[in-house]
Amino acid sequence: MKEVALGIDIGGTFTKFGFIERNGEAIYDSSVTTTGHKNIASYQKALAEEIKNSFSRFQDDYKLVGVGIGAPNGNYYKGTIEFAPNLDWKDVVPFVDMFKEHFDLPMALTNDANAAAIGEMIYGSAVGMKNFVIITLGTGLGSGIVVNGEVVYGHDGFAGEVGHVQVYENGRMCGCGHRGCFETYASASGLRRTVFELLCSETTNTKLRNVNFNDMTAKMIADAAKDGDQIAIEAFNITAKILGMKLADTVAHTSPEAIFLFGGLTNAGDMLFIPTRESFEENLLKVYKNKIKIVPSGLQETNAAVLGASALAWKELEK
Repeated sequence: MKEVALGIDIGGTFTKFGFIERNGEAIYDSSVTTTGHKNIASYQKALAEEIKNSFSRFQDDYKLVGVGIGAPNGNYYKGTIEFAPNLDWKDVVPFVDMFKEHFDLPMALTNDANAAAIGEMIYGSAVGMKNFVIITLGTGLGSGIVVNGEVVYGHDGFAGEVGHVQVYENGRMCGCGHRGCFETYASASGLRRTVFELLCSETTNTKLRNVNFNDMTAKMIADAAKDGDQIAIEAFNITAKILGMKLADTVAHTSPEAIFLFGGLTNAGDMLFIPTRESFEENLLKVYKNKIKIVPSGLQETNAAVLGASALAWKELEK
């Protein structure tokens, strides 16, 4: 009988899950809503029921051997989700202890960016690498840091919050409650905020001027930039300059072999990568110059978070 691990990715709106073989092949994936439940217990019950119903069609051929969970503000050491700003549960949630009532299996939880780092190391472009960083560029900016082949968790489980280092004192308000955080400038939402600042300060003709803030997307900005829209191009250049600058700071801490960029913003391709690499090299210490690659993640966008979560399960089972 073949073995599979259950990978779960908890997002603010949907929770995705899938059954993944050790080689990274997904035999099935689906999702449930994260919101709209009475409490954490009712959410976990609905999630567990959907998982069990889904797996029932495969149980004659596959054995479920472990569970890996990626979640915002996930604490690997404690199996808790702590004060996640985009989830309905604002306190410290003993997620693993509660979820073991539904699945009596080896189970581990970490934050979503750390899960992506493990996925990159096992299934992606970091196979064989011992030192690298993955940066997730979505609504916010997440990061996973790998040193000597192990994810860096720190003494309390929350190491690697690169998205919340400060770019500007008294800068943009961040969802974490601080101002000037990296993710408020280098993320899909940060790019959008940059566009609107430019629209307020410049009179340049642009197709973006008549788009509502809530309707604007990073893809829309990228498409405009590729069509030669000067506001969109300038917004990407500002974003890339800050991204490259702060990634150079990250190198000074860990000296990685590579930095992988993952998430919707990377779909802009050279519009993002070329100016980011230029800014990166400009800001590196001389001893690091021309040594570190900045490249796209090797994980496919579809199911990548679930794949990373399942990789956490397989890695724990190896231990």
